Amino acid sequence: MTIEDIMRTSPVIPVLVIDDAATARPLAEALVKGGLKVLEVTLRTPAALDAIAEMKKVEGAIVGAGTVVSTQQFEQAIAAGSEFIVSPGLTEALAEPIVNSNVPYLPGVATAGDIMRGYALGLRHFKFFPAETSGGLKALKALAAPFFEARFCPTGGISEVTAPDWLAFDPVLCVGGSWVTGGALADVEARAGAAARLGR
Repeated sequence: MTIEDIMRTSPVIPVLVIDDAATARPLAEALVKGGLKVLEVTLRTPAALDAIAEMKKVEGAIVGAGTVVSTQQFEQAIAAGSEFIVSPGLTEALAEPIVNSNVPYLPGVATAGDIMRGYALGLRHFKFFPAETSGGLKALKALAAPFFEARFCPTGGISEVTAPDWLAFDPVLCVGGSWVTGGALADVEARAGAAARLGR
């Protein structure tokens, strides 16, 4: 499965911060049942790696690691079962070993220079981050014009209200968001269902 395959699986990728690995599997089950199969677990908590392993047990879930900022975290994420890697930025030191491993990779970009570094590494799929504070949809449209091959997953400040505007822009294959989680699992499943229907 390529990073484009993953990006096209669901219009919204939930960005998950898991504090207790015991909650990971039920959360993944609710999200997948609602229609969101691609799950990004951010490496922001001590429970994240165990959460990835738990979510991998859910049939249909495609589980990746986000907020990967070092090669050590990359190796730990793969050992935990991550199927794709997301980083908040793009550096050669981190990108090269991931690219060489053939693991699907979505690095963060916010400028033309970032995208050019990605192009030099053979990458064409990027996370536009932080989306809203980097100029929003207007900025991404300006960036996407000279990089016509690039495809994006905007993340950062995107809501259920604004997601359709982003998804209507052709180079955007999906968006990342955290609004679908929180509260009772029944609510999560319902929000996931609504998010899954945002796809074109």
